[in-house]
Amino acid sequence: MSLLRHRWLLCLAPALISAAPLPVNDALIQSDALPARLSELNLFEGGKPVAALQTYTLSTPLFTDYASNGRGVYTPPGKKLNGQGDAFPEFPVGSVLIKSFGYPADLRKPEVNIRMLETRILMKRASGWIALPYVWDTDGKDATLKRAGTRMAVRWTHNDGKPREISYGVPNANQCKGCHDVGGELSPIGPKLRNLTTGPDRPAPTRPLPRWDDAKSALEPRARAYLDVNCGHCHNRQGPADTSGLWLDWDDESGPNLGIRKRPVAAGRGSGLNEFDILPGHPDKSILITRMQSLDPGVAMPELGRTTVHKEGVALLEAWIKAMPH
Repeated sequence: MSLLRHRWLLCLAPALISAAPLPVNDALIQSDALPARLSELNLFEGGKPVAALQTYTLSTPLFTDYASNGRGVYTPPGKKLNGQGDAFPEFPVGSVLIKSFGYPADLRKPEVNIRMLETRILMKRASGWIALPYVWDTDGKDATLKRAGTRMAVRWTHNDGKPREISYGVPNANQCKGCHDVGGELSPIGPKLRNLTTGPDRPAPTRPLPRWDDAKSALEPRARAYLDVNCGHCHNRQGPADTSGLWLDWDDESGPNLGIRKRPVAAGRGSGLNEFDILPGHPDKSILITRMQSLDPGVAMPELGRTTVHKEGVALLEAWIKAMPH
């Protein structure tokens, strides 16, 4: 399977330079060791991903406080991804998934003056997937394993020309499973075949996710795509939020389990005194919108991965709910 190159990822690791190209460290990837430095994996050379690391893009990516993301996948020699249906491909043992996070100084110039923050990796070993977060050194030459996570002050100029500042959170290794939990096991959540930008030798999925911000596409599929990517990895029949009865993944049918006129199982003060997860025609009376607009740790959804409100995403879902028959 060939995945499209992502220009932004080409400048993720500014100076992981060696005297000569080194083979990817398959032995380390498949061992029980925890690499202390990202460079030990030999997945970058001279600031660019090695040829064996294929970069890719998503039609609708997860929102993470407006950070820019670069994504890549590595499979060991002689192995390949086995794509079946529209969900996850089958990754062979020895595969690595990489997601890097950074901020340009000005979001209106997304490829200029990027400050790299962290790179999260998922490695598939014989015992299953393992998740490790790496934080980039201040000199931008390498990244260090931070299993306990950390926080960093981040500043940038937003799309509206105004300055923004947040305390960016790198999750600890245990928190990774809070989202990457499928049937009780650690698993990838992003690169579903239906969400991958179509490659030249990969058959198109039967139900591809649209871009959430493509105004030329129909409103409901865009809203469902946004919910699938940002909420559906927990809110599905096998996810950590399965007992809520609120299932927001792409595969679920529209109706009560999507939240439409559904009373929450246990929202507590997260309900904002509203009665239904989604009340058609009334986004202001829908718990879904209340929780997406909140920054209160006891109310906000998603629980991890953001410290700001995604105003554009909220606006999309408000328009969708407002357009529902009522």
